[in-house]
Amino acid sequence: MGKVVGIYLRPSARTPVRRVDSTEALVDQGLEGDHAGAGPRQVTLIEREKWEEACDELSRELDSGIRRANIVVEGVALQSAIGKQLQLGEALLEIVGELRPCKLMDDSAPGLQEALSPDCRGGVYGRVVQGGPGKVGASVRIPT
Repeated sequence: MGKVVGIYLRPSARTPVRRVDSTEALVDQGLEGDHAGAGPRQVTLIEREKWEEACDELSRELDSGIRRANIVVEGVALQSAIGKQLQLGEALLEIVGELRPCKLMDDSAPGLQEALSPDCRGGVYGRVVQGGPGKVGASVRIPT
């Protein structure tokens, strides 16, 4: 079983992310306070371990907020959750697909877009199918 180690909200597109300790997952809307809204890409997630692999490749220590993903987890393989559901505390997400890092990553750290490209390092995205509170430290698992 994994856990949530970071939560970031994006008030609007291309604005700085805001790190928070908790948020509310809203069915078919995403996270309260985030601009994503309806559609299949309501919530974005990355693995702390994959983020660190990318940073090691660049020989840099970077804050995971640079990735602009909503939820940072550890101890769970997000790639294996694609096409399945993922339990985040009380909330349930349907993981729809892999995130492809964009060139904005290189604005923060040259080479980051390429470092995030292999092995699902850029993370995954999904939609909220069961709402509930989400907080740093909450358990994360792929239900069987």
